[in-house]
Amino acid sequence: MNNDLILLGHGSGGRLSHQLLDDLIIPQLSSVPVKGQNDAALLNIGGVKLAFSTDSYVVDPIFFPGGNIGDLAINGTVNDLAMMGARPLCLSVGFILEEGFSKEELSRILTSMRQAADAAGVAIVTGDTKVVPKGKGDRIFINTSGIGALEHNLQIDGASARVGDKIIVNGCIGDHGIAVLSAREGLEIDSGIKSDSAPLNGLVTGLLTLGPALHVLRDPTRGGVATTLKEIALQSGVTVTLNEESLPINPGVKGVCAILGLDPLYVANEGKLLALVAPERADEALEIMRRHPLGRDAAVIGEVTETSAGKVQMETLVGGMRGVEMLAGEQLPRIC
Repeated sequence: MNNDLILLGHGSGGRLSHQLLDDLIIPQLSSVPVKGQNDAALLNIGGVKLAFSTDSYVVDPIFFPGGNIGDLAINGTVNDLAMMGARPLCLSVGFILEEGFSKEELSRILTSMRQAADAAGVAIVTGDTKVVPKGKGDRIFINTSGIGALEHNLQIDGASARVGDKIIVNGCIGDHGIAVLSAREGLEIDSGIKSDSAPLNGLVTGLLTLGPALHVLRDPTRGGVATTLKEIALQSGVTVTLNEESLPINPGVKGVCAILGLDPLYVANEGKLLALVAPERADEALEIMRRHPLGRDAAVIGEVTETSAGKVQMETLVGGMRGVEMLAGEQLPRIC
C-alpha cells in the first residue's frame, strides 16, 4: 500500500479517516485535541453560545429508498448540531454540479431539501453553485454548513461519558447503509428496507429535559455504532460494554448483512442517535425516546463499565466477550 496516496478508506469515518485527520489535517489546520473532536464546534461570540458544523455529501446513488442526497444533506447537518445539544437555526448549501446533470433531478433534490429544512425548523440562508465539465464530477455533490443556538449550560460531548452510564439507541441500526447498498447494486430485497434519514433535533429537545444526567449524544453515521462508540471511549477514557442480544436490528438488514458478510455494527445510519445517560435517569430517557415517532424502537444496548484507555467490547449471544474496534477499511464507499 502506498501511504502517500489518499484511499477510499480515508473517507470511511473509521480508522483510516482518523489517521488522516490526526496525522495531517488537524495538525496543519487547527490542532483540535482528540477530546474536542465532536460533531460540531462550540463557539462563544460576545457571550452568545453557538454550535457550528459543516459536512459534504457524495452518496451514490443520489436517489435511494427513503430519501436522496438532498434531504440527507439537510438532515445530516441538523443532526450534527443537535448532537451538541444545540437548537439548529440556519444552514448554507453549496452545490457542485456536473455538466449534463438533469434539471428535473436537481428540482426533485431541491424540493426534498426544502421539505427537510421545513420539517427540522431551520432556514436555508445562503449558498453557492459551481459546475464542472462532464466527466470531472459525478452528477452532484452537496456541502451544508449549519449554526445552532446553545440555550443551556449542559456539557454534552464525547469526552463526558462516565462509568455507569447507560447507552441508548433510538431505533434499529443499519437501515441507511443497506438501503443505499441495495439501490447501488440493484439488489431485489423484498423487505421494505428504507434509509432512516431524519432530523433528530426534535427528539433531542425531549432528552435535554434530563439536564446534567445527559452526558453524550452522537449520531452513528459513517463507521456505524461500533466506530462511534470507539470514538467516545477514546475521548472519555472509558470501557464501553455492549450487549449483542439488545441490539435492535431490522430482520431485513440482519438478513442482508448475513448474506454479504457485513456486521450491522459498522453499517451507516442517518436517523439514529446514541445517548449516554446517568443510570438513575436511563428509564426516563428511554420513555422520552419512545414517546417520539423517531424513538419508538429505542433500546438500552450497553453501558460504560470502567475507566480505561478507550475500549469497546461486546457480550455475544453465546455469552462470550469480543473486542469491538473502529471500522478498519471502507465497508461501503460514498454512503453519505
